[in-house]
Amino acid sequence: MNKIAILYQAQLPPIKDGIQKPMKPGGYSDSGADIAFELLENNLEVITPAENPNQNNDKDWVFPDTKKGIDSALQKGAKIFWLNTVLYQHHTIESYLDKEIEIVGQTPKSVDNYDDKMFTNSLLKSNNIPIPKNELITIENYNHSSLELEFPLVLKPIRGRGSQGVTKIDNRNELIENLNTFFSENRYGNAAYIEQYLSGQEITISVMPKGKYLINNNDEYFNRPWCLPAVKRFNHNKGIAPYNGIVAVIENSEVLSDDELQSEEILEVYKHCVKSAELIEIRAPIRIDCRANEQGKYFLFDLNMKPNMTGPSRPLRKNQDSLTLLSARKIGWNYFDLLNNMLNQKWKVSR
Repeated sequence: MNKIAILYQAQLPPIKDGIQKPMKPGGYSDSGADIAFELLENNLEVITPAENPNQNNDKDWVFPDTKKGIDSALQKGAKIFWLNTVLYQHHTIESYLDKEIEIVGQTPKSVDNYDDKMFTNSLLKSNNIPIPKNELITIENYNHSSLELEFPLVLKPIRGRGSQGVTKIDNRNELIENLNTFFSENRYGNAAYIEQYLSGQEITISVMPKGKYLINNNDEYFNRPWCLPAVKRFNHNKGIAPYNGIVAVIENSEVLSDDELQSEEILEVYKHCVKSAELIEIRAPIRIDCRANEQGKYFLFDLNMKPNMTGPSRPLRKNQDSLTLLSARKIGWNYFDLLNNMLNQKWKVSR
Protein backbone atom coordinates (compact mmCIF):
# COMPACT_ATOMS: atom_id res chain seq x y z
CA MET A 1 0.00 0.00 0.00
CA ASN A 2 1.08 3.59 -0.57
CA LYS A 3 2.63 5.63 2.22
CA ILE A 4 0.19 7.31 4.62
CA ALA A 5 0.46 10.71 6.31
CA ILE A 6 -1.91 11.80 9.09
CA LEU A 7 -2.85 15.49 9.19
CA TYR A 8 -3.88 17.39 12.32
CA GLN A 9 -5.50 20.82 12.72
CA ALA A 10 -2.82 23.50 13.05
CA GLN A 11 -5.02 26.60 13.26
CA LEU A 12 -8.53 27.91 13.90
CA PRO A 13 -10.90 27.56 10.95
CA PRO A 14 -11.96 30.86 9.38
CA ILE A 15 -15.05 32.65 10.67
CA LYS A 16 -18.01 31.95 8.38
CA ASP A 17 -21.04 34.25 8.34
CA GLY A 18 -20.00 35.55 11.74
CA ILE A 19 -19.76 32.03 13.26
CA GLN A 20 -16.54 30.61 14.71
CA LYS A 21 -15.95 26.88 15.20
CA PRO A 22 -13.78 26.39 18.29
CA MET A 23 -10.54 24.44 18.10
CA LYS A 24 -9.61 21.44 20.18
CA PRO A 25 -6.35 22.01 22.08
CA GLY A 26 -3.71 20.16 20.07
CA GLY A 27 -5.91 20.07 16.98
CA TYR A 28 -6.61 16.30 17.18
CA SER A 29 -2.88 15.55 17.18
CA ASP A 30 -3.59 13.08 20.03
CA SER A 31 -5.95 10.90 17.99
CA GLY A 32 -3.77 11.41 14.91
CA ALA A 33 -0.81 10.00 16.82
CA ASP A 34 -2.98 7.11 18.07
CA ILE A 35 -3.91 6.33 14.45
CA ALA A 36 -0.33 6.58 13.13
CA PHE A 37 1.06 4.40 15.93
CA GLU A 38 -1.61 1.72 15.44
CA LEU A 39 -1.14 1.57 11.66
CA LEU A 40 2.64 1.33 12.04
CA GLU A 41 2.30 -1.40 14.68
CA ASN A 42 0.33 -3.35 12.07
CA ASN A 43 3.03 -2.94 9.41
CA LEU A 44 1.41 -0.27 7.26
CA GLU A 45 3.71 2.38 5.83
CA VAL A 46 3.11 5.57 7.79
CA ILE A 47 5.43 8.52 7.43
CA THR A 48 6.01 10.86 10.34
CA PRO A 49 7.61 14.32 10.70
CA ALA A 50 10.09 12.96 13.28
CA GLU A 51 12.57 10.30 12.14
CA ASN A 52 12.23 8.43 15.45
CA PRO A 53 8.89 9.57 16.88
CA ASN A 54 8.49 9.54 20.66
CA GLN A 55 5.31 7.66 21.57
CA ASN A 56 4.53 10.27 24.24
CA ASN A 57 4.84 13.26 21.89
CA ASP A 58 1.72 13.51 19.70
CA LYS A 59 3.18 15.89 17.13
CA ASP A 60 6.08 13.57 16.32
CA TRP A 61 3.51 11.43 14.50
CA VAL A 62 1.34 13.87 12.55
CA PHE A 63 1.77 16.65 10.00
CA PRO A 64 0.08 20.06 10.34
CA ASP A 65 -2.69 20.65 7.78
CA THR A 66 -0.81 23.63 6.33
CA LYS A 67 1.00 24.04 3.01
CA LYS A 68 4.31 23.49 4.75
CA GLY A 69 3.04 20.38 6.52
CA ILE A 70 1.47 18.84 3.41
CA ASP A 71 4.53 19.63 1.27
CA SER A 72 6.76 18.02 3.88
CA ALA A 73 4.64 14.86 3.84
CA LEU A 74 4.70 14.77 0.03
CA GLN A 75 8.49 15.12 0.02
CA LYS A 76 8.66 12.09 2.30
CA GLY A 77 6.62 10.11 -0.22
CA ALA A 78 3.06 10.36 1.13
CA LYS A 79 0.39 9.23 -1.34
CA ILE A 80 -2.50 8.82 1.13
CA PHE A 81 -3.57 11.71 3.38
CA TRP A 82 -5.69 10.91 6.42
CA LEU A 83 -7.60 14.11 7.20
CA ASN A 84 -7.82 13.83 10.97
CA THR A 85 -8.57 17.54 11.09
CA VAL A 86 -11.39 20.05 10.85
CA LEU A 87 -12.16 20.80 7.21
CA TYR A 88 -13.79 23.79 5.53
CA GLN A 89 -14.12 25.25 2.07
CA HIS A 90 -10.76 26.53 0.72
CA HIS A 91 -8.86 24.37 3.22
CA THR A 92 -5.23 23.97 2.13
CA ILE A 93 -5.76 20.32 1.14
CA GLU A 94 -8.11 21.40 -1.68
CA SER A 95 -5.22 22.63 -3.82
CA TYR A 96 -3.59 19.18 -3.63
CA LEU A 97 -6.60 17.02 -4.51
CA ASP A 98 -5.69 16.85 -8.21
CA LYS A 99 -2.15 15.59 -7.49
CA GLU A 100 -2.99 11.88 -7.59
CA ILE A 101 -3.21 11.63 -3.82
CA GLU A 102 -5.82 9.52 -2.04
CA ILE A 103 -7.89 10.81 0.88
CA VAL A 104 -9.29 9.29 4.05
CA GLY A 105 -11.94 11.73 5.26
CA GLN A 106 -14.76 13.93 4.05
CA THR A 107 -14.66 16.55 1.33
CA PRO A 108 -13.89 20.05 2.68
CA LYS A 109 -17.03 21.47 1.05
CA SER A 110 -19.38 18.97 2.70
CA VAL A 111 -17.88 19.59 6.15
CA ASP A 112 -18.18 23.33 5.59
CA ASN A 113 -21.88 22.94 4.81
CA TYR A 114 -22.93 20.36 7.37
CA ASP A 115 -20.96 21.61 10.38
CA ASP A 116 -23.60 24.36 10.47
CA LYS A 117 -26.37 23.09 12.78
CA MET A 118 -29.03 25.44 11.38
CA PHE A 119 -28.30 24.42 7.79
CA THR A 120 -28.07 20.70 8.51
CA ASN A 121 -31.12 20.44 10.74
CA SER A 122 -33.17 22.38 8.22
CA LEU A 123 -32.10 19.86 5.55
CA LEU A 124 -32.96 16.90 7.79
CA LYS A 125 -36.32 18.34 8.76
CA SER A 126 -37.25 18.97 5.11
CA ASN A 127 -36.57 15.26 4.48
CA ASN A 128 -38.88 14.13 7.31
CA ILE A 129 -36.04 13.18 9.66
CA PRO A 130 -37.04 13.91 13.28
CA ILE A 131 -35.01 16.69 14.93
CA PRO A 132 -35.78 18.70 18.08
CA LYS A 133 -37.62 22.01 17.68
CA ASN A 134 -35.08 24.80 17.47
CA GLU A 135 -34.49 28.52 17.05
CA LEU A 136 -31.66 30.85 16.11
CA ILE A 137 -30.66 33.62 18.52
CA THR A 138 -28.36 36.43 17.41
CA ILE A 139 -26.19 38.84 19.34
CA GLU A 140 -28.44 41.73 18.20
CA ASN A 141 -31.75 40.39 19.49
CA TYR A 142 -31.13 38.03 22.38
CA ASN A 143 -32.08 40.43 25.18
CA HIS A 144 -35.54 41.15 23.83
CA SER A 145 -36.40 38.22 21.57
CA SER A 146 -39.56 36.28 22.34
CA LEU A 147 -39.15 32.50 22.26
CA GLU A 148 -41.56 30.04 20.71
CA LEU A 149 -39.86 27.16 22.54
CA GLU A 150 -40.69 26.17 26.10
CA PHE A 151 -38.12 25.59 28.84
CA PRO A 152 -36.05 23.56 29.51
CA LEU A 153 -33.86 24.27 26.47
CA VAL A 154 -30.36 23.45 25.30
CA LEU A 155 -28.04 26.28 24.23
CA LYS A 156 -25.37 25.34 21.64
CA PRO A 157 -22.80 26.88 19.31
CA ILE A 158 -23.92 26.74 15.66
CA ARG A 159 -20.59 25.23 14.64
CA GLY A 160 -19.83 23.27 17.75
CA ARG A 161 -17.41 20.57 18.79
CA GLY A 162 -18.81 17.80 20.97
CA SER A 163 -20.42 19.12 24.13
CA GLN A 164 -18.13 22.16 24.38
CA GLY A 165 -20.26 25.25 25.00
CA VAL A 166 -23.47 23.21 25.35
CA THR A 167 -25.68 24.11 28.35
CA LYS A 168 -29.10 23.06 29.62
CA ILE A 169 -31.26 26.12 30.37
CA ASP A 170 -34.22 25.96 32.76
CA ASN A 171 -35.68 29.48 32.63
CA ARG A 172 -35.54 32.89 30.96
CA ASN A 173 -33.08 34.40 33.45
CA GLU A 174 -30.67 31.51 32.97
CA LEU A 175 -30.94 31.92 29.21
CA ILE A 176 -30.05 35.62 29.28
CA GLU A 177 -27.23 35.03 31.76
CA ASN A 178 -25.73 32.24 29.62
CA LEU A 179 -26.15 34.19 26.39
CA ASN A 180 -24.37 37.16 27.98
CA THR A 181 -21.40 34.88 28.66
CA PHE A 182 -21.71 33.11 25.29
CA PHE A 183 -21.49 36.36 23.33
CA SER A 184 -19.06 38.27 25.58
CA GLU A 185 -16.46 35.47 25.36
CA ASN A 186 -16.80 35.57 21.55
CA ARG A 187 -15.62 31.98 21.14
CA TYR A 188 -18.45 30.86 18.89
CA GLY A 189 -19.42 33.95 16.90
CA ASN A 190 -22.44 36.24 16.78
CA ALA A 191 -25.32 33.73 16.87
CA ALA A 192 -26.37 30.74 18.96
CA TYR A 193 -28.64 27.75 18.52
CA ILE A 194 -31.30 26.70 21.00
CA GLU A 195 -33.42 23.57 20.89
CA GLN A 196 -35.96 21.78 23.04
CA TYR A 197 -34.47 19.61 25.78
CA LEU A 198 -35.38 15.94 25.44
CA SER A 199 -35.55 14.03 28.71
CA GLY A 200 -35.14 10.46 27.44
CA GLN A 201 -32.13 8.25 26.81
CA GLU A 202 -29.23 9.63 24.78
CA ILE A 203 -27.46 7.45 22.23
CA THR A 204 -24.77 8.02 19.66
CA ILE A 205 -24.64 6.22 16.32
CA SER A 206 -21.57 5.97 14.11
CA VAL A 207 -22.51 5.77 10.43
CA MET A 208 -20.04 4.27 7.97
CA PRO A 209 -19.96 5.21 4.27
CA LYS A 210 -21.04 2.74 1.62
CA GLY A 211 -18.25 0.45 0.41
CA LYS A 212 -16.47 -2.86 0.99
CA TYR A 213 -15.65 -3.90 4.56
CA LEU A 214 -13.99 -6.85 6.24
CA ILE A 215 -16.22 -8.16 9.05
CA ASN A 216 -15.44 -11.46 10.82
CA ASN A 217 -12.99 -12.34 8.03
CA ASN A 218 -15.69 -11.94 5.38
CA ASP A 219 -15.82 -9.26 2.71
CA GLU A 220 -19.15 -7.42 2.88
CA TYR A 221 -20.28 -4.77 0.43
CA PHE A 222 -22.73 -2.10 1.55
CA ASN A 223 -24.40 -0.13 -1.24
CA ARG A 224 -25.69 2.45 1.27
CA PRO A 225 -24.24 3.98 4.44
CA TRP A 226 -24.73 1.70 7.44
CA CYS A 227 -24.81 2.01 11.22
CA LEU A 228 -22.50 0.53 13.80
CA PRO A 229 -24.37 -0.55 16.97
CA ALA A 230 -25.78 2.33 19.03
CA VAL A 231 -23.95 3.42 22.18
CA LYS A 232 -25.86 4.83 25.15
CA ARG A 233 -24.53 7.76 27.19
CA PHE A 234 -25.01 8.07 30.94
CA ASN A 235 -23.69 10.02 33.97
CA HIS A 236 -24.68 13.32 32.38
CA ASN A 237 -23.64 16.59 33.99
CA LYS A 238 -26.72 18.82 34.42
CA GLY A 239 -28.47 17.00 31.60
CA ILE A 240 -25.54 17.19 29.13
CA ALA A 241 -23.02 14.44 28.29
CA PRO A 242 -19.64 15.71 29.54
CA TYR A 243 -16.91 16.66 27.07
CA ASN A 244 -14.64 13.65 26.46
CA GLY A 245 -11.54 15.76 27.12
CA ILE A 246 -12.69 15.81 30.77
CA VAL A 247 -14.35 12.40 31.17
CA ALA A 248 -13.15 9.44 29.07
CA VAL A 249 -16.08 8.04 27.09
CA ILE A 250 -15.51 4.52 28.42
CA GLU A 251 -16.55 5.89 31.83
CA ASN A 252 -19.99 7.12 30.69
CA SER A 253 -20.86 5.13 27.57
CA GLU A 254 -21.61 1.53 26.58
CA VAL A 255 -23.14 -0.32 23.66
CA LEU A 256 -26.85 -1.05 24.07
CA SER A 257 -27.87 -4.58 25.08
CA ASP A 258 -28.74 -7.05 22.32
CA ASP A 259 -32.45 -6.69 23.12
CA GLU A 260 -32.26 -2.89 23.01
CA LEU A 261 -30.37 -3.00 19.70
CA GLN A 262 -33.26 -4.94 18.15
CA SER A 263 -35.97 -2.65 19.52
CA GLU A 264 -38.36 -0.89 17.18
CA GLU A 265 -37.16 2.56 18.35
CA ILE A 266 -33.50 1.81 17.61
CA LEU A 267 -34.16 0.21 14.22
CA GLU A 268 -36.26 3.27 13.34
CA VAL A 269 -33.54 5.75 14.31
CA TYR A 270 -30.97 3.73 12.31
CA LYS A 271 -33.10 4.34 9.20
CA HIS A 272 -33.05 8.09 9.85
CA CYS A 273 -29.28 8.05 10.38
CA VAL A 274 -28.67 6.16 7.14
CA LYS A 275 -30.93 8.57 5.25
CA SER A 276 -29.07 11.55 6.78
CA ALA A 277 -25.70 10.09 5.75
CA GLU A 278 -26.99 9.56 2.20
CA LEU A 279 -28.25 13.15 2.00
CA ILE A 280 -24.85 14.56 2.86
CA GLU A 281 -22.92 11.96 0.80
CA ILE A 282 -20.44 10.89 3.46
CA ARG A 283 -16.99 9.62 2.46
CA ALA A 284 -15.85 8.63 5.97
CA PRO A 285 -17.57 7.84 9.30
CA ILE A 286 -19.81 10.41 10.91
CA ARG A 287 -21.34 10.32 14.38
CA ILE A 288 -24.96 11.22 15.01
CA ASP A 289 -26.13 11.97 18.55
CA CYS A 290 -29.79 11.22 19.26
CA ARG A 291 -32.05 11.58 22.25
CA ALA A 292 -35.48 10.20 23.08
CA ASN A 293 -38.51 12.14 24.26
CA GLU A 294 -40.71 10.96 27.15
CA GLN A 295 -42.48 8.52 24.82
CA GLY A 296 -39.19 6.90 23.74
CA LYS A 297 -39.10 8.34 20.20
CA TYR A 298 -35.59 9.33 19.13
CA PHE A 299 -34.65 12.66 17.56
CA LEU A 300 -31.33 13.40 15.82
CA PHE A 301 -29.80 16.41 17.55
CA ASP A 302 -26.16 16.58 16.48
CA LEU A 303 -24.44 15.41 13.33
CA ASN A 304 -20.66 15.28 13.80
CA MET A 305 -18.72 15.29 10.52
CA LYS A 306 -15.45 14.41 12.26
CA PRO A 307 -15.98 11.95 15.09
CA ASN A 308 -13.03 11.54 17.40
CA MET A 309 -10.84 8.53 16.51
CA THR A 310 -8.76 8.18 19.64
CA GLY A 311 -7.71 4.66 20.51
CA PRO A 312 -5.66 2.59 22.95
CA SER A 313 -2.65 2.10 20.69
CA ARG A 314 0.07 3.71 22.81
CA PRO A 315 0.90 2.48 26.33
CA LEU A 316 -0.23 5.72 28.03
CA ARG A 317 -3.55 5.80 26.13
CA LYS A 318 -5.17 2.54 27.22
CA ASN A 319 -8.45 4.21 28.29
CA GLN A 320 -8.88 6.19 25.08
CA ASP A 321 -11.53 4.22 23.18
CA SER A 322 -13.64 6.65 21.16
CA LEU A 323 -17.42 6.31 20.90
CA THR A 324 -16.99 4.88 17.40
CA LEU A 325 -14.46 2.30 18.62
CA LEU A 326 -16.79 1.23 21.47
CA SER A 327 -19.41 0.65 18.81
CA ALA A 328 -17.01 -1.13 16.44
CA ARG A 329 -15.95 -3.60 19.13
CA LYS A 330 -19.54 -4.89 19.19
CA ILE A 331 -19.17 -6.20 15.61
CA GLY A 332 -15.81 -7.80 16.43
CA TRP A 333 -13.44 -5.03 15.33
CA ASN A 334 -10.46 -3.89 17.35
CA TYR A 335 -8.86 -0.45 16.85
CA PHE A 336 -6.79 -1.59 13.87
CA ASP A 337 -9.81 -3.24 12.22
CA LEU A 338 -11.75 0.01 12.49
CA LEU A 339 -8.87 2.08 11.08
CA ASN A 340 -8.11 -0.42 8.33
CA ASN A 341 -11.74 -0.47 7.22
CA MET A 342 -11.73 3.35 7.21
CA LEU A 343 -8.55 3.26 5.13
CA ASN A 344 -10.24 0.97 2.63
CA GLN A 345 -12.81 3.71 1.89
CA LYS A 346 -10.11 6.13 0.70
CA TRP A 347 -10.98 8.15 -2.37
CA LYS A 348 -9.37 10.41 -4.94
CA VAL A 349 -10.68 13.16 -7.17
CA SER A 350 -11.72 11.60 -10.48
CA ARG A 351 -10.26 13.34 -13.49
